[in-house]
Amino acid sequence: MVIPFTIDQFYGVFRDYNTAVWPVQWVLSALGLAAVVAALRPQPWTSIAVSAGLGFLWAWIALAYHLAFFARISPAAYGFAALSAAGAIVFIWQGGRRRLAFRWVSGVRATVRIVLIAFALVVYPVWSAYAGLPCPTAIFTIGLLCFATPPTPRSPLIVPLLWCFVGAQAALFLGVPPDLSLIAAGVVGAALIATERRPLRALTP
Repeated sequence: MVIPFTIDQFYGVFRDYNTAVWPVQWVLSALGLAAVVAALRPQPWTSIAVSAGLGFLWAWIALAYHLAFFARISPAAYGFAALSAAGAIVFIWQGGRRRLAFRWVSGVRATVRIVLIAFALVVYPVWSAYAGLPCPTAIFTIGLLCFATPPTPRSPLIVPLLWCFVGAQAALFLGVPPDLSLIAAGVVGAALIATERRPLRALTP
């Protein structure tokens, strides 16, 4: 695999991003925690609020990370930005139409969701001081979607699942150990898609 940048440039993007946006990281983490709390305590507005929060996170990745920073070292950033923006649109659309509902259900699925969310919000940032935003966001998103009650649309899982594949390349070719977790998250996301009964759709009525 030919990579159009050096490892130093790769980590340099992480450092530049985290330095430039500080302390926005805390705001984004608070937004993630608020989404988890809302999913645990569902209200009539939960679907819209949680989906809007996830939509904002993916829109932020598109604009504030890929276009503003990652594009400096790789033209692929424009494709990644478009992919992230598409994910944001899907979340806002599906949430606005109340196709995403969330609630706590105990069991194996509960354990999986808590592990993924805790890893994304706590372990990943601690493990990688200069973390890239898309990878923990993909893990967090899949973990949060484990709270979704069936039947749910599969489309919100597509972008996080694709990013699990893309981001795992960093673990395999650039030596980023935290990104190995994307493989596990991708397996969970694929399982959610496979077990969901509602037909695959994105912006269709």
